[in-house]
Amino acid sequence: MTDELTLDEAQKAITAGMRAARRIDQPMNIAVVDSGGHLIAHVRMDGAIKASIDISIRKARTSILMNLPTSALAEATQPGAELYGLELTSGGMVTFGGGIPVVRNGVTVGAVGVSAGSVDQDVTVAEAVAAKLAKAPS
Repeated sequence: MTDELTLDEAQKAITAGMRAARRIDQPMNIAVVDSGGHLIAHVRMDGAIKASIDISIRKARTSILMNLPTSALAEATQPGAELYGLELTSGGMVTFGGGIPVVRNGVTVGAVGVSAGSVDQDVTVAEAVAAKLAKAPS
């Protein structure tokens, strides 16, 4: 058994995310990256804003690079805070919710990024995708 995320797993998890997005009536961009931050799969649902394509990928990448949900960075990156300016590093990190690391068997194996709705909507869909990916393949 490997802890590497596969394309098949990423696609199934994205499908779960699309179902979650439809439940809240918000088309989304959904990205899945591997443990190195490299894109495995991405989808832009019909009607999702195009600007969020890049944002969803950056959320996933930020989450894997920092090994944190992107929402955990919001307060620390405000003007005058300890990590102010972080979003300008590493090719442009995203410091608001919608990026979540995927942990399987205690190992971070990748991350998810979702964008196109409100931050709360992005987080809701990202949680659905991450939960699907966190389950070891059978």
